Amino acid sequence: MKTIITAIIAAWLSFALNLASAQTPQGKISGQVFDAAKQPAIAATIVLVRFKDSSTVKTTLADAQGRFVFDKIAAGDYRVNITAVGFQKYRSAKVALGETVPAIELPSINLKPGTSTLKEVAITAQKPFIELKADRTVVNVGASITNAGANALEALEKAPGIIVNDDGTISYKGKTGLQIMIDNKPSYLSGEALANYLRSLPASVLDQIELMPNPPAQYDASGTAGIINIKTKRFKIKGFNGSAAASVGRAKYMRTSESFNMNYRENKVNFFALAGYSAQNNYRRLDVGRTYFDALNSIKSSYTEVAFFNPSTQNTNVKTGMDYYVSPKTTLGVVLTGVMTTGDNYNPVNSFLRNKTGGLDSSIVANNNTNYNFKNGGINLNYSHQYDSLGRNITVDVDYIRYNNYRDQSFMSASYNTAGALGSKQDIIDNLPNIINIWSAKSDYTLPIDKKSKLAFGVKTSYVNTDNGANYFNIINNIQTIDYTRTNRFLYKENINAAYINYNKDFKRFSLQLGLRAENTRVNAHQLGNALGQDSSFVKNYTNLFPTGFVLYKLDSAGNNSLNLSYGRRIERPSYQDLNPFVIILDKYSAFSGNPFLRPQFVNVYQFSYSFKSKLILQASYNYVSDYQVEYDYQQGDIFFANRINLGSREETAFGAILNLEPVKWWKFYMDLEYNFARFKGQLGSVPINTPSNYAFMNTTSQFNLSHGWSSELNVFYVAPNHDSQFTHIARKQVNIGLAKKVLNNNGTIRLSARDLFKGNYSAGTINNIPGAAITYHNDNGNRSVNLAFSYNFGKSANIPKKRQTGSAEAEQNRAGN
Repeated sequence: MKTIITAIIAAWLSFALNLASAQTPQGKISGQVFDAAKQPAIAATIVLVRFKDSSTVKTTLADAQGRFVFDKIAAGDYRVNITAVGFQKYRSAKVALGETVPAIELPSINLKPGTSTLKEVAITAQKPFIELKADRTVVNVGASITNAGANALEALEKAPGIIVNDDGTISYKGKTGLQIMIDNKPSYLSGEALANYLRSLPASVLDQIELMPNPPAQYDASGTAGIINIKTKRFKIKGFNGSAAASVGRAKYMRTSESFNMNYRENKVNFFALAGYSAQNNYRRLDVGRTYFDALNSIKSSYTEVAFFNPSTQNTNVKTGMDYYVSPKTTLGVVLTGVMTTGDNYNPVNSFLRNKTGGLDSSIVANNNTNYNFKNGGINLNYSHQYDSLGRNITVDVDYIRYNNYRDQSFMSASYNTAGALGSKQDIIDNLPNIINIWSAKSDYTLPIDKKSKLAFGVKTSYVNTDNGANYFNIINNIQTIDYTRTNRFLYKENINAAYINYNKDFKRFSLQLGLRAENTRVNAHQLGNALGQDSSFVKNYTNLFPTGFVLYKLDSAGNNSLNLSYGRRIERPSYQDLNPFVIILDKYSAFSGNPFLRPQFVNVYQFSYSFKSKLILQASYNYVSDYQVEYDYQQGDIFFANRINLGSREETAFGAILNLEPVKWWKFYMDLEYNFARFKGQLGSVPINTPSNYAFMNTTSQFNLSHGWSSELNVFYVAPNHDSQFTHIARKQVNIGLAKKVLNNNGTIRLSARDLFKGNYSAGTINNIPGAAITYHNDNGNRSVNLAFSYNFGKSANIPKKRQTGSAEAEQNRAGN
């Protein structure tokens, strides 16, 4: 297969290079625009028009330095028109392009203040819910009515191809191993801890979700399924402006959320702040059935369990910072973030043990409680400098992030015989402190070589220290005694040093991007001993190379039809918690243990696509994952354990289609379809497997723009039954509807939405390949809900791009699981 793919790539490159001889306009008009205070007129609207009839040729926005560029312009006479809120319209003199003058840099442009005071207005332009770009899919969270009253995890689950599994693992188009980033910085969390963090963020504080299945070399190589970047809201308009939102909703129980986002910019200083609070009372029911077999494969006994979960949380999120514009070319910035979550979870469990004929042998009643306190704080210092008008620039980021997670649990269970008499009791309490400290720094430098090519390179270093504790106590006759068989402390240190180089070149209709990233990983882990357990440690040191390549060919001069071929190699390192060898109790008969021998998994990704005006995209891809990491469930005595192992390999071929249409002015339609075929090869315990798997999904969104400020939305997703290593899953589906009305001179919006209207988004299936046992499960998260939300925008507003928010931390945060 790899030989065939290599041959296809070689043939495609040859084909594309031959086609690259076609001619396309190469004219260029550029310039820089300033306001009355001689500061860059960030996001001023620049329109290039024909001098003869004023027809529009191209439109763009001024960047953070006030610069704008129109390239690939045919010879002719043009004029540049510039508009910005609070300033008079600017019209240039005639600009003539020809063979002797193919490129023109306009003199610096200074805008004059407007002759009348502007009234405060709100942003009324409606962004599309989904935007398709060359290297990513962008989801505009606020453009979806059914995101009203939702949290960040629910908004993410509505993104095309995203599924949130029962353990909090997030998959993209059937593949796990995602790197989750917040404002271009990693979350440093994984699994349930990441899911809980995203639940704490109201969707009203989010701006966009970016899905990048095959990122270029400047991004960390972590994440075999790609990168998801969640961007929070940010304004950059002069003066005071922002937004506020509040919502109330009900699923099984009530929940509320409030958020406030503001920005103040004057002269050289830009200050911003975002705050959100949510109170959530959630519900979950888990049914588990286990059947045990003897050596002759006859039923020996069975076990059924019904568990209820009622987590209640109070979440506060704060983000604030300042940008200082030292000069039109230099910016210094600082960003402070903080999250605090407190809550509890009441978890009653009823279990029944039956004999081979189905008769009741005994029952168990458990009352489990968890109290938790999660705190996260971070600081980012950033610097950017634009050396010249050609695009030569440097950026520097330094980050420090600290997580402090403390959890107390109690497990109180009692077993009863068939007559209802008490048989035995087991009372266990524990406290699980978890502290993570992360330091990281990076720098990126871009160097234009000529008008058609540029070179980018950068370096990064990160240091992670984790301190994981588990203190267990048995309670007998009201006397608390430490349990040394479970008590543990695990210290983990990791240092990753990376460097990359990236080269871009345009050959008329043909574009090429080649990149190479090198990463060295050093690990030092130490499990402290106790009265019964031995002290142990391990050290790892490995270096890997991650090449990337992208080829784009435009089939016509306008670029309406294009072909794209890409390749990338990526890594998924084990989460910190997955390497921790001590056991975490889930209930009387279930537990999770880490695996210190877990190795990173690697993937080679090949993708080919055809695009028509970003309205239709046809895709084909091939992925090969080595040392594939999977959850492995096995039985040891009466206890079922879950941990992660390296299965072997996963090979996948996928085909997909994306439609992004506007059939009529009042109807926008988006559809994402994908089918993939995968094969798993390896060893699950003592069981060799060579298992095929089919995965198919559909996600559609229709948005209807009705009259008098009304709009509505219908969203449907469906995931077909599928198989992944040990697990077989039934189909999942969800229908969401919403209605919105603009009020208060279009400054405010009222939204009413219903999610999972028909209660189809639950998980159920079987766990296979466990010798002597068969397991079924049914998990209902109570997703169906109704939400009412109100949002209000205030201050002077315009369609403003956001300042670079890249932090130095781009891989570690999504791995700091609890």
